[in-house]
Amino acid sequence: MEGLKNLDLEMVTLLNRLVGWQNWLDVIGEALVSDYLIPVMLILGLMWLWFSTDEPSSSGLPAKKTVIAAILAMAFANLAVLVLNEVYFRPRPFTEVELNLLFYRPTDSSFPSNPAALSFALSFSVLRQQRRLGLALMALASVWSLSRVFAGVFYLTDVAAGAAIGVAIALGAAWLLRWLEPLPTAVVRLIRTLHLA
Repeated sequence: MEGLKNLDLEMVTLLNRLVGWQNWLDVIGEALVSDYLIPVMLILGLMWLWFSTDEPSSSGLPAKKTVIAAILAMAFANLAVLVLNEVYFRPRPFTEVELNLLFYRPTDSSFPSNPAALSFALSFSVLRQQRRLGLALMALASVWSLSRVFAGVFYLTDVAAGAAIGVAIALGAAWLLRWLEPLPTAVVRLIRTLHLA
């Protein structure tokens, strides 16, 4: 366990050494690590999927159900991280070693990474049904998660655990929607009747 902690510290220190090296890299890093750029892009991907099929046929239902599954997965992933944070508290990397931060100093537990859990829950839900869009969203989730390590606010294992939680919960949400059928289909039909899809 001590070896893994040392490896975590080495990785975050190694990546964080790039902060301050080049101004343009810091500008890109600040944009990628923020709570806005990549989360907005992920949500725009879901919105595109929701509105990309406007014909009220059965071919449009899987896209709508995928969006519902992604939203459900994000909610459960957030809940799982909240519960785990109550059970186990891990200090942030910047409290253990001196780092150059590109981000504010979060005070909650570092393990597991909530951004990784949410973004991988969303992107993996989409990947299961829409391969091309799902791969793009998975790439965004990976960049967002790794940028948080680069910025010194998460360890690599925090991000890996968050990603694993997100993927597992995405699978669980998809199973739950299949189990609840025909309720998801009825919800999509109601939304279409209200002209929201």
